[in-house]
Amino acid sequence: ELENLSDAPFSGDEENGGSEERKIEINGNWIPATSITEAKINAKAKRRLRKNSSRDSGRGDSVSDNGEPLKIGVAVPTSPKGKLLDRRSRSGKGRGLPKKGGAGGKGVWGTPGQVYDVEEVDIKDPNYDDDQENCVYETVVLPLDERAFEKTLTPIIQEYFEHGDTNEVSEMLKDLNLGEMKYSVPVLAVSLALEGKASHREMTSKLISDLCGTVVSKSDVEKSFDRLLKELPELVLDSPRAPQV
Repeated sequence: ELENLSDAPFSGDEENGGSEERKIEINGNWIPATSITEAKINAKAKRRLRKNSSRDSGRGDSVSDNGEPLKIGVAVPTSPKGKLLDRRSRSGKGRGLPKKGGAGGKGVWGTPGQVYDVEEVDIKDPNYDDDQENCVYETVVLPLDERAFEKTLTPIIQEYFEHGDTNEVSEMLKDLNLGEMKYSVPVLAVSLALEGKASHREMTSKLISDLCGTVVSKSDVEKSFDRLLKELPELVLDSPRAPQV
């Protein structure tokens, strides 16, 4: 029996039994050895976390369970300009609203609804010009080119075939800058009338008569019919009875 004794704290059956868990007596209680090892590792990890958290507490950072620093209440900028454009206070306080209600800063118009008085001209200003006071500004309408002329006047004449009001056509043409294209008004009106009904041709005759002397001159009407006679071979392609009409 004495030869079977050993210095190990476990019996021979406990040493040979690989599957049986080893136990250590602490304060009169038997605790598995593996539990003690895990407890030491966990205690060491907690001490490391407390040490890191106390070190970063002054910067407002916290440490996650994985040991990664986390920002509380501060968005991490995605670009170098993120911090420059951030309106929030550097101290972490404030609601992030623009200063002075959006009325302050460079290049702003002021608060919504603000009305500015008429600025008086300073005569002592080195950039002051006497002629500037007498300037008269007018709206300039550019003259129509050939392409814009046909695109603009075609719907006007077609609407005239519906309502038959020559005064309305005259007022609309006066608002346009016809320039050198005045003689083309009768040309376009007759060309559209040849493709329409007999009533359209009668209305076109009345329209040219009413526009003569107000929108177009007699020389413009003469020039327009000269052009119509020269373009007669092309008009026959769309309107075979154009020469008789």
